[in-house]
Amino acid sequence: MAQLDTRSKLAILADAAKYDASCASSGTAKRNSVGGKGVGSTEGSGICHSYAPDGRCISLLKILLTNSCIFDCHYCINRKSSNVRRARFTVDEVVRLTLSFYKRNYIEGLFLSSGIIGSSDYTMEAMVRVAKTLRLDHDFRGYIHLKTIPDAAPELLDQAAMYADRLSINVELPTVEGLGKLAPDKDAGRIRLAMGGLKTGIAENKEARRKFRSAPKFAPAGQSTQMIVGADAADDSAVVASASSLYGKFGLRRVYYSAFSPIPDASAVLPLVQPPLMREHRLYQADWLMRFYGFNVGEVQDATDAGMLPLDIDPKTAWALKHRASFPVDVNKAPREMLLRVPGLGVKSVNAILRARRQRRLELADIGRLTRGIEKLRPFLIAADWRPVALAERADLRPRLVKAERSQLELFG
Repeated sequence: MAQLDTRSKLAILADAAKYDASCASSGTAKRNSVGGKGVGSTEGSGICHSYAPDGRCISLLKILLTNSCIFDCHYCINRKSSNVRRARFTVDEVVRLTLSFYKRNYIEGLFLSSGIIGSSDYTMEAMVRVAKTLRLDHDFRGYIHLKTIPDAAPELLDQAAMYADRLSINVELPTVEGLGKLAPDKDAGRIRLAMGGLKTGIAENKEARRKFRSAPKFAPAGQSTQMIVGADAADDSAVVASASSLYGKFGLRRVYYSAFSPIPDASAVLPLVQPPLMREHRLYQADWLMRFYGFNVGEVQDATDAGMLPLDIDPKTAWALKHRASFPVDVNKAPREMLLRVPGLGVKSVNAILRARRQRRLELADIGRLTRGIEKLRPFLIAADWRPVALAERADLRPRLVKAERSQLELFG
């Protein structure tokens, strides 16, 4: 490998890291350096921008330790057979970059991934040393997210969890069959075994911290994973089923979805074009229905057409159109779980409605003031002065809702 300076390595390895989507920094413990102690924090305003559930924009230095790899996954631009320029950071270089970028207020933390060099253990040990050096030698209190290697020794994964806020172990593809076809060097069983071990460690640590305040933290922001969408034949129904299973079995904080992007010198087994980015967006919406709106996986699958989520309307609206008998919903009487199923009503809007209706009966104009828009809601709700008698039964309701959704997304309507 040719000798490169740090700037050249950064250009190569930051670009190589852009395909990993699982780098949000929500859910960790709060730490800061107020009072002159330590360096960095996990909160506050700011070269990767991620967003926490509360809407905060979080800047992370997102890089690979190296883009060299002994694996030959078909979908990966850094695979062994790929003709790309290679680079490798030393542990000290990553530490210096992180501290330098933080002190310049460019970043709030580090997201570190890597290709596999030498062996899984050798690579994982180097990544652990980065986090350990930052925490112990420099008292770095900012956010650290490590993308771990499931084939590495369990004790290395445990060490990573002692120094990182969040670990991600990527399942890569929605189905075991897809992984076997496109990533023959990876073992779905080993991936899930590592995720299960991490779940157990997090649970045991929570119990220990309840009993002993001095117990060290263990991956306080939990674990996440990522699935590539559109590289194999899995439809959206299979994707949401896989995500639901992962949430249930491993207690994940997030499942990230990354639309497959064609790469140079691609394998013949890959599709020639990428899926619509809207498909990725709809999967995230479906994911939120399961996490925050009380939908089970079967109900989300029921919103699909031949296994695929519609691209012209969101999954909640698609479900509502298939279950018109459940609507309209009376906003002055309906329980919270039913209000959450009304297209156009989010969690904050529903909470606001529940508070407001304790004071008086709500009219349609009141709902409009508590939400972002009323057009999408009209066919699905009853208010003190509104009942959608004819509108709810219209045969052309879906086209009208598509138009309403599009107009909602305009910046200057």
